[in-house]
Amino acid sequence: MQQTPLYDQYALSGAKVVDFNGWALPVQFSSIIDEHEHTRKAAGLFDCSHMGEFLLKGEAAIAAFDTLIFSEIMALKVGPCRYSAFLNEQGGIIDDCVALKLAEDELYVITNAGPLEEISKLILDTCPGAEDVSGETTKIDIQGPTSRAALLAVGMDEIADMRYWRGQRVNWWGGELIVSRAGYTGELGYELYVPNSMGVELWQALLAVDDVKPCGLGARDTLRLETGKPLNGEDLSTTTTPLEAGMAPLVQWEKEFVGKAALEAQRDAGGYRVLTQIQSANRRAPRHHFEVKRDGVVVGEVTSGTFGPSVGTGVGLAYLDAAHTEVGTA
Repeated sequence: MQQTPLYDQYALSGAKVVDFNGWALPVQFSSIIDEHEHTRKAAGLFDCSHMGEFLLKGEAAIAAFDTLIFSEIMALKVGPCRYSAFLNEQGGIIDDCVALKLAEDELYVITNAGPLEEISKLILDTCPGAEDVSGETTKIDIQGPTSRAALLAVGMDEIADMRYWRGQRVNWWGGELIVSRAGYTGELGYELYVPNSMGVELWQALLAVDDVKPCGLGARDTLRLETGKPLNGEDLSTTTTPLEAGMAPLVQWEKEFVGKAALEAQRDAGGYRVLTQIQSANRRAPRHHFEVKRDGVVVGEVTSGTFGPSVGTGVGLAYLDAAHTEVGTA
């Protein structure tokens, strides 16, 4: 398994390590429920260094990238982030991503670990001068109501007034990193893209702050499912489209992008299933491939699910026939 720059720090906090897409990552440090609840009330620290990062400079590179995703990037202002996805010719989702405009001629792109090799080749082959900086980047997420206070406590004053879904370069103790106010938990939170040389130092500094605890993949999964955030490889795949995944409002139909013709055909035909949040009537977790039934008739299939500690029931995501997606449908 590949190891992140923070791998040696796991043992210091008692982590249980598992294989996640070929990476040795902590599934938990104390317990999943404890880490989940701590993130909801204080601040959880997550190692997300397995994810991909790319730096694109110049109008030509950014314009080329714009053709690879269904969102508009050329008109994106400096500062805001934009969520989108790479599609195949059939409109299926290869990977979802976030793009951040660092400067008028500079774009920072964040992708997932699973299809990273394919996405890296796609970006580097398409966008002139693009750099895959994944191997030199330590990604640390701090999430929870006290996350801002924790960053200020370690001297990261520049994030004090950062608005949601924005990002920028930040100086910290003589080094430079990229910070966005974003996350995967539904809480106040920040994602930090740190040069490997600073990663351990920042991780240790944040863990030294009161109310900050390390958290693993288990809590990351329960937190994201309580807020209905999809996971590539489970809820999103090369056989599901942005329209099915609930991304229809984000599709920029007036621009050209890979898979557009297939999406237009699906949009015009209608009748497709839609990714929908589901909740159990008890503590039982919905699991991948479970059938969803209404009045005994199968109307969909679960893609991911778990027990939601904050709500006390099972929670998950499922692709359902559109007629059965209204809130409260049993």
